Amino acid sequence: MVIEKVLYTAKTRTTGGREGNAKSSDEKLDILLTPPGLKGKGTNPEQLFAAGWSACYIGALGLAAKEIGILLPKDTYVDAEVDLGMTGDAYFLQARLFVSMPGIRKETVEQFIEMAHRICPYSKAVQGNINISTTII
Repeated sequence: MVIEKVLYTAKTRTTGGREGNAKSSDEKLDILLTPPGLKGKGTNPEQLFAAGWSACYIGALGLAAKEIGILLPKDTYVDAEVDLGMTGDAYFLQARLFVSMPGIRKETVEQFIEMAHRICPYSKAVQGNINISTTII
């Protein structure tokens, strides 16, 4: 697939890998990186991916709700868990999304979840590439 119209380009520079620093070109992001499980003040790529995906996914839920003619509850939230693991000598990710849409019937939330995975660019990027589960809470 080729993008026909670029809406936004994020630009970052990372030095030092998992024990370094990441900074965006507009300087709105400037974070320390620390490997998962180690003490330190930094975050890690898995946390950043979970935060980005869950934020994008809430936006996709909102678009799905709008398409059906329902307002997305203001207290909607998505908890994202991203695992870094190994099979043999190879590194892999897997993820779980937990979706809460208070006041919306379970059947409708299930419909929104299906639609949101088709809308969200993160979901599309990982579809078929990592194990994903989505649970209503």
